[in-house]
Amino acid sequence: MQILQIGPLSAAFNQRLADAYPVTALWSQTDPAAFLAAEGGHFDAVVTSSRFGLSAAQLELLPALRAVCSFGVGYDAIDVAAARERGVMVSNTPDVLTDCVADLAFGLIIDVARRVSEADRFVRAGQWAQGGFPLGHRVSGKRLGIVGLGRIGQAIARRAAGFDMQIAYHNRKAAEVDYRFEPSLTALADWADFLVLSCPGGAATHHLVSTEVLAALGPQGVLVNVARGAVVDEAALVSALLEGRLGGAGLDVFAAEPQVPEALLALPNVVLLPHIASGTVETRLQMEELVFANLAAYASDQPLVTPV
Repeated sequence: MQILQIGPLSAAFNQRLADAYPVTALWSQTDPAAFLAAEGGHFDAVVTSSRFGLSAAQLELLPALRAVCSFGVGYDAIDVAAARERGVMVSNTPDVLTDCVADLAFGLIIDVARRVSEADRFVRAGQWAQGGFPLGHRVSGKRLGIVGLGRIGQAIARRAAGFDMQIAYHNRKAAEVDYRFEPSLTALADWADFLVLSCPGGAATHHLVSTEVLAALGPQGVLVNVARGAVVDEAALVSALLEGRLGGAGLDVFAAEPQVPEALLALPNVVLLPHIASGTVETRLQMEELVFANLAAYASDQPLVTPV
């Protein structure tokens, strides 16, 4: 089995992969496209991630490819449709990161509402001696709207129930749950105090959170995004925050990572994180184990463990 690794993961992962299989690092090639055009026919498996993905153009240059094993739950950066047309199996790493992503989403809710990061900066800057810190807002008992009630969305809802929050959600269709389904995202935003995004990325959800949705959430509302940056119209979000038409935001993802809109950097009511929702030692190790389990299954001509 000849493996092509699209982009670097942790040093430990990279070394483990190199120790276990013949692997070529695409990112280390001087001209990756030219390398694929010349050598792509040698690879029958790809290791990638939700960040690096695998495009249709790359797939065209990998005629012997039979399996794609991705590190991450999201696969919007992988052209799954093109892979399926060619009979290429695709796997991801679901479930193992659900709790950590949900934990972080709820942490962002509390952080923005109670102004935790802002208060930390206030103390570090020596401002406490000059006067009291402004009041934040309560989280307990408030209204939480969840966009995307999959594994992660339901885990967020369970945490919210512990805070006695009222919970409603927006999905493509109603789920078999006890929470209230709201078919209109704008209506959900109008009702909610906090709107949390935990839906998949991709064309179907591109700019799902629009100027209209942000206006409905309003000057007291808080947006939390642990999904994908492109789910939000980022320009509309920046404008709403700068003009005070949105109460605050907790953002772990952005449209053009690692670039973050400069206008957000100075806003005290915005918490900015470098896409760390699954970033714990325990979760990343479990994700790594799933990638290797999928590779081992492919190598032994078995079904992938976690196929997309």
